[in-house]
Amino acid sequence: MSREATPFDGHSVSAATRSFLSERHGLLIGGQWRPSLSGATLDSHDPATELHLATVASGGAADIDMAVTAAHRAFTGPWSRLKARERAGLLVRLARLLERDAEMFTELEILDNGMPRFIAGLTVSNCVEMFDYYASAILRIEGVTTTPPPHVTADAEALTYTLREPVGVVGLIVPWNVPVSTLTLKLAPALAAGCTVVVKPAEETPLSAIALGRLIQEAGFPDGVVNIVNGPGESAGAALSTHALIDKISFTGSTEVGRKIVQAAAGNLKKVSLELGGKSPVVVMPDADLELAGSGVSMATFFLQGQNCMAGTRIFAHASIHDELVARLEAFTGFFTLGHGLDPANNFGPLIGGAHAGRVLGHVDRALNDGATLVTGGAKLDRPGHFVPPTILTDVRTDMAVFRDEIFGPVMAIHRFETEDLEQIAAMANDSVYGLSGSVWTRSLSTAHKLVSRIRSGQVSINCHGAIATNIPFGGYKQSGWGREFGREGLDAYLETKAVTARL
Repeated sequence: MSREATPFDGHSVSAATRSFLSERHGLLIGGQWRPSLSGATLDSHDPATELHLATVASGGAADIDMAVTAAHRAFTGPWSRLKARERAGLLVRLARLLERDAEMFTELEILDNGMPRFIAGLTVSNCVEMFDYYASAILRIEGVTTTPPPHVTADAEALTYTLREPVGVVGLIVPWNVPVSTLTLKLAPALAAGCTVVVKPAEETPLSAIALGRLIQEAGFPDGVVNIVNGPGESAGAALSTHALIDKISFTGSTEVGRKIVQAAAGNLKKVSLELGGKSPVVVMPDADLELAGSGVSMATFFLQGQNCMAGTRIFAHASIHDELVARLEAFTGFFTLGHGLDPANNFGPLIGGAHAGRVLGHVDRALNDGATLVTGGAKLDRPGHFVPPTILTDVRTDMAVFRDEIFGPVMAIHRFETEDLEQIAAMANDSVYGLSGSVWTRSLSTAHKLVSRIRSGQVSINCHGAIATNIPFGGYKQSGWGREFGREGLDAYLETKAVTARL
């Protein structure tokens, strides 16, 4: 793909990306791109430069209603008549188109979200894999035969079996931190199951969803199977959550908003999947490999600038290794190069916006007032963009807000502990309303597996952190959510089970 110079902080982007950004961007409803009924728009900005990228249509309740109606019409019409192999073929075709346009999608994620190029490239590649994975899973959607009920077989033969059927029309509400990846991990299994969807992207990062909508049309999906309505959460998102023709909502975002969605879904008792907040414990034991932990624990916290739900920002460091670990963690921050993600030399991008950066740094200030010690970072860089460097705090008590609240930024809070009693350590790790991820760092397999079995999180890793993949189910305990995404469980979330008994 040819490249030409653009004004994005002195870096170049592909001609395809530049062309995409220059166009008008509407809502995808019933196979047509159209402005919002109100005429409202929202702007996308590059968080690394604060420059304007694009203007997109901003929908509200009336647009959502049109999109849901289109999705319902498609579900009961052409989409329901497609054979399983035809659905699989469409997903494979979409995977190939995304593979073809991977450079543009990578650049859109960098520009819209601020993520470094190596992360953006990985997420786009993973999206291709997810469409392929769930395309193959379509042909493995199958029921079972079982013993018929006795009252039917008392005087006759009978057959009992189950069918797996799509839930129906699904609303997908997507966050801003990994936009195209989070959309795909919901969209691919929903389409594989035979559902139709209405997508509500985050208003901060609308671009990759629009680009994916164009590929969905190019792949040949029937009109109305996928609808995309950008807009604010309080209007478009709320309307989607309450709509009577929506059979299921899948939401990724904050626990606070998750509660509102549960309340909104009560009207027609629609099904709800939630992947919510986290404050993941990272337990470093006395016998840990500190060279490995120095880099691994740093990445657990600072990957994607800490703007990920499974970030390991709550560090439990045993007193015997605390000082050496802190020294290694501080030294490792030199690995990070802050700057625009379009430059492959940079591996640490900006936060999503100025207000969010202010909230993150507000947590740091409160922690320092409460007695924590700043090791490094702690202040916004004096340059364009919303850059907050890796920040490490020690002398953090477990009752401090910085150790209990999800900050969603590059802030590592370290608590020194002295006990080697695994029950006590697990109790400290579990002292949180969240339970999404976590990790244990030790050379002892016995210690590792005992702690893993005691930590109440949907995912716990040993000598690594955040080990997710398309085939591995991911989700939370407690207030970190309901249900699982990825893997077979991710497909099951969009399927109903129907039991059938036939008297022969």
